[in-house]
Amino acid sequence: MQVYLTHTPDALENYYGPRALAALRQVAEVRLNESGRHLAGRDLAEAAAGCQAIVSYRQSPGEAATFEHAPDLVAFLRCAVDIRNVDVAAASAVGVLVTQATPGFIPSVAELVLGQMVDLARGVGAAAASYHRGEVPSARMGAQLSGSTLGIIGYGSIARHLAPIGLALGMRVLVTDPHAKVEEARIEQVEQDRLLAESDFVVCLAVANEQTENLLNAAAFARMKRGAFFINPSRGNLVDEAALRAALDAGQLAGCAMDVGRAPDQMPTPELAAHPKVIATPHVGGLTPAAIEHQAFDTVRQVTALAEGRLPDHAVNADRAHRLSRLGIRI
Repeated sequence: MQVYLTHTPDALENYYGPRALAALRQVAEVRLNESGRHLAGRDLAEAAAGCQAIVSYRQSPGEAATFEHAPDLVAFLRCAVDIRNVDVAAASAVGVLVTQATPGFIPSVAELVLGQMVDLARGVGAAAASYHRGEVPSARMGAQLSGSTLGIIGYGSIARHLAPIGLALGMRVLVTDPHAKVEEARIEQVEQDRLLAESDFVVCLAVANEQTENLLNAAAFARMKRGAFFINPSRGNLVDEAALRAALDAGQLAGCAMDVGRAPDQMPTPELAAHPKVIATPHVGGLTPAAIEHQAFDTVRQVTALAEGRLPDHAVNADRAHRLSRLGIRI
């Protein structure tokens, strides 16, 4: 079986890893992206000509043009949970299977949020930057996590990992999510307006979709406790960035940390990231060896299943993927 990996060399190192690549080569003939570019559309189809599977890095979307011009393609495997950049309908129309990986980044993202909360509360990064410039920073009064209130918007996998960390630190933990029920008695499930009004740290972990576009808007920031901190490790389109900047400028928010934004590749918007009250990181929440290998090895297992004539786990359109019959897989 022939597999095309869309990762450029840097992305291959950071987002797939040598161990997973070696394992993939044990079960398939692997062709690497040596173009130096993030491929998409017809370019990706032509680069993967002759391959039965494409393993896709997040900057190589599954566009209709790829599926239309890849007659040999049987499966398009996303090395991530998020498949919003894959045109599943177009893949289904030509019988190509689409799969996704499982979330291996849960502890990694939760730990980044913890670090950002500490930095916002104590000014660690700003003090270090002053010393690096040869300046002596002034000692500033910080906030204490213990005794503060942590509000989490969305109660998915990361929130379920983060909430007990907050409790262990002595924080009061509030959660809002209309689609999930909190079973832990020490966590209070409340309406979003109350969470915003009572939280010292608000972490947005809501699912990003059309319904949650600009979930954190001017009205939401106005409801927050004056001097609170806002953290977004989820997706940039959850936040109205003009409203966020206004809340920072007005002193409504004491600070903000973001690992995502509306810039390309879900990166923080540079102009907002440069704000003196903002701590920004370049979408590194899931960038640890353990997190990356988890998802990479999901694709290794999926390719193994295909090579052995089995339907892989985490397929999203198996009922439409008639090209699987080329590998002896019957649905």
